[in-house]
Amino acid sequence: MHIIFKKNLPIIDDKYTVLALDTFRLPDGELHTAYCVIENIPIAELPATENLKELHAGLIDGFGQRNWDYCEQAIAQLMGKWGGEVDTFYIDLSRRIETLKTQDLDDNWTPVIQK
Repeated sequence: MHIIFKKNLPIIDDKYTVLALDTFRLPDGELHTAYCVIENIPIAELPATENLKELHAGLIDGFGQRNWDYCEQAIAQLMGKWGGEVDTFYIDLSRRIETLKTQDLDDNWTPVIQK
């Protein structure tokens, strides 16, 4: 798996599975989204690839909307998929959700990570 910050390379989407991860705000205020490029999908997962991509996208969207229950269910289904290559991200996101669930977030909260 590779991590990239620009998803504007059409050949990447044509040849590989590309999943959005986190969005970062740099000190200059610019936003940059990190994507993982999955090169090797286990044969057994190939028929479910599109559904898994949609579930992952729903996870990212649900995280931004503070839909913690959906996120936890999605993570449970996604763990081990993609040949396990994205599991460390799912574990980290799960830990963040556990922390965020205990906090009183104001209306200005966003999932963007400040750098």
